[in-house]
Amino acid sequence: MEPVDMTEMQPDKQEAVDVASWVSVCPGGLWRVQRNETHEWTQQISSNAADDASCLTNRCPKLGSLCRVKVQLKAQTDDSDGPPSTKENEKMAVTAATDLVPTPILRRQDAVLQVPLGDWTTLRLGEGQCDITEACLEGMRAGEKCEIQLIPIGTGPEASPHQPSYGDLPLVATVELQAFTPGKESWEMTPTERWEWVKLHKERGGGRFRSGDIWGATDSYSRALKLLIPLCGLVGEAEDTNSLEETHQIPSSDQLKIKKAELHSNLSLCQLKLNQPQRARDNAAKATQLEPGASKAWYRLGQACQKLNELDEAKEAFKKLLEIQPDLPAAVKALKEIMSREKERNVQLGLRLSKMFS
Repeated sequence: MEPVDMTEMQPDKQEAVDVASWVSVCPGGLWRVQRNETHEWTQQISSNAADDASCLTNRCPKLGSLCRVKVQLKAQTDDSDGPPSTKENEKMAVTAATDLVPTPILRRQDAVLQVPLGDWTTLRLGEGQCDITEACLEGMRAGEKCEIQLIPIGTGPEASPHQPSYGDLPLVATVELQAFTPGKESWEMTPTERWEWVKLHKERGGGRFRSGDIWGATDSYSRALKLLIPLCGLVGEAEDTNSLEETHQIPSSDQLKIKKAELHSNLSLCQLKLNQPQRARDNAAKATQLEPGASKAWYRLGQACQKLNELDEAKEAFKKLLEIQPDLPAAVKALKEIMSREKERNVQLGLRLSKMFS
């Protein structure tokens, strides 16, 4: 984000406005977010000169940054208009950014904004606890505040099947960033650091899936893949050039390839449950290419092709599955269903042809 011209603004508080929009993942589905960002540079509270230097060199939070943030609905913000009290000032004057500790937050299926509203909360950027808040923080600086409008996506393949009721829409909220610790861009990380993030997202995705948070699981698996794909390339190059200095702490390129296949297969399962068969098919196909012996991926590929009425492709997928696991009941049943549908399709085709030439 480029600095704005502030030559005619007061030195103790300057304001400018940017507008951006994107789609974020919440437990209930997808929401479109519009950010009307008001930059407010106020006098920086810091414990020493080192903190000031840190703010200059780390202007925006990065992956792994601990961010002290307050999120409020617009109604709360209006009720709290006016100068902050002495108690509030004391609460804001945290000793130093390095003293921040993540706030334990229970993920809720009925909440869009996963953070406690109206309270100062510390999030670790990149963990995906609240995709909306994290997306805002990525472009903010300490002392800035932005306003966001939230609207559920209710039509098309990206539609959210179950949306909690929030009354008047769009939802309007403010996000304020008080302080943050340094972080790293993904390309700045060592292979070991990237691998730790991949494991974190994969494990969190499994937990979310088991709890019924399918959208959250999809987000976690996608985050893991985003970091794993370039990591596979780095490890492969290191193995080719025998420059394996720290990669002994992470799996080999062949093992990472299997993990990548697992993530694509997991994504496919989530997308099947979210009624996104085309995406499910694409991810399952990638999984089978990476790991031809992945029986779950072949099954999910067959399911997705069935939903898309691609019966020949579905039949081939289930046949491949039976080669891996002979007499698997689910695959045998699926093949019988496909043969029945093919027979019905041929009968209908014959009837149409007979009418054309009668």
